[in-house]
Amino acid sequence: MDPNCPKRASVVACPGHALVLGGPGSGKTTVALRKALARIQIGMRPGQKVLFLSFSRAAVTRVLDAARLEVPKKQLSLLSVQTFHAFFWSVLKTHGYLLGAPKRLDLLLPQDEKAMCGGIKRGDEGWNEWVAERERMFREDGRVAFDLFAPNAAELLARCRHLPSLFGAAHPLIIVDEAQDTGSDAWRCVELLAPNAQILCLADLEQQIYADFLPGVGPERVVEIRAALDPFEVDLGSDNGRSPDTEILAFANDILTARPRGKPYKGVAQIGYEPKTVNWNALLRRAIGAAIKAAESSRGARPNTIAVLADTTRNALKASNALNAVDAPDGKRVPHKLHFDEAEALLTARLAAFLLEPKDPAREDDDVATCIELLANARRATGTGKAEVANYLLRAQQIRAGKPPKVNIVKAFRAALAALRSSPFTGDPPADWLTAKRALRESGEAALQRAARQLDFMVAFQRGHRISAALSAEWLRDGAYTRARAALDSALAQEQILDGAEPPRGVQVMNWHKAKGKQFDAVILLREGRFGDGGLESSFIWRGDQPPYPKSRRLVRVAATRARDGLIILNPNWPACPLLKGHILQKG
Repeated sequence: MDPNCPKRASVVACPGHALVLGGPGSGKTTVALRKALARIQIGMRPGQKVLFLSFSRAAVTRVLDAARLEVPKKQLSLLSVQTFHAFFWSVLKTHGYLLGAPKRLDLLLPQDEKAMCGGIKRGDEGWNEWVAERERMFREDGRVAFDLFAPNAAELLARCRHLPSLFGAAHPLIIVDEAQDTGSDAWRCVELLAPNAQILCLADLEQQIYADFLPGVGPERVVEIRAALDPFEVDLGSDNGRSPDTEILAFANDILTARPRGKPYKGVAQIGYEPKTVNWNALLRRAIGAAIKAAESSRGARPNTIAVLADTTRNALKASNALNAVDAPDGKRVPHKLHFDEAEALLTARLAAFLLEPKDPAREDDDVATCIELLANARRATGTGKAEVANYLLRAQQIRAGKPPKVNIVKAFRAALAALRSSPFTGDPPADWLTAKRALRESGEAALQRAARQLDFMVAFQRGHRISAALSAEWLRDGAYTRARAALDSALAQEQILDGAEPPRGVQVMNWHKAKGKQFDAVILLREGRFGDGGLESSFIWRGDQPPYPKSRRLVRVAATRARDGLIILNPNWPACPLLKGHILQKG
């Protein structure tokens, strides 16, 4: 990408607020990093850093990868790349007492919040009462839910007038990634910081896919940015730096504008299938093989990352289950990572961590009660199975009252604890974790086997090394996992708030929304037929979207443009998709 391009150079040289518009891969991040480097080279006072804010840990990782290419190593320390949540948490942790909260604040992790509220969502019965309870916990107990980060940070910056100047002094340049998706509170924070720092907003209205279900997100945000900042504005248009040797972006833009060009697109292919007789395992393996072959042909190397993207989490799980099946000729599953709502899995991990902790056989009843309570907590986070949860808690209560019932779940946990006593842990956290998981799976009890499957989904030690390191520290200190649950919670808090995500490798499976902000060497888009209001329809059509399907077109464009080198669409023979009508795609 030409650094001397006049549009890009004008952004780097701009002395005031700026707004950079552009499509996927147009170079918005690169321009922002070059501006950051230019500001660093002007000179930074001790303690000052350029602040780069983005939404997801995956996006932070992508920005950090780009920064290593654009910013010299010795100057990287003067660039702070954070999620909005991490930045807001730093504001609250230091200054939250000014809002009347305790001086020491603790995170209420999303999985714990779901367990406490029973998995209810905005608009459900009891939601307003839960909102009031969250506020009480913040003010009285110092426990902060993620959804309260932005509104409380905004309140702090608005009420404590010295804070915006302090943060402006620390961060003379603040870069706001995906500014079109900032909620009202997050944008209010940026607006309050603007008089004391230079603001650079990066935006693409065609990638605004959260407006329908995240409060405060809408197409008016860019209008408000223009009104509040009066920024110098540059539009990079559809310049393509992500997949320059393909026509993936051209295809995605043609989907968006409903203007098929009538000939194939380089780097875009389809694999047709008969929906009534499809073998998903075989179909996905064929698509992955085609992606590998295409990459080897075009660039002489296998792809590092292949994403399988579905419209919903349910369909992503279907794809994951197919890849886990062993009915292929080689009898092996396809290794992959499934990205999904992890609340139940993370809370089940707390059960596994408890199983790692030292046990006194004389206190087995208490340990069984704790196991059942942890299992109930994980199940409650799903918002389903309320009768089972109530039954679990009753059993735990009976045990603690000295009247342990002779029911299957109690017997199963006793058997699991006995199995772990007979197989001493080794001090190797991944191996010991698998031992605990095996004890649950081999218990023969459905509830414990469900817990083992949740731990399979989590693939705990592929989430990063922090969990394993925290457990190793416990073992090195005591020769046992003495405080395994606390170590796990601390590691997860660090990972969910403060760390970037690890760069993805191999096959990744997720829905379209989770793919936003990520990029992969190859993308496989899964299209299915489903029954909607008008009968059988394409899964590319988002719920309730009407012709000419603007919402659906934006979503498919976002999903398609995650690909760098190759895009493969799994395309059923019927029903036809109105978004693909008129598009000619080569066979994969």
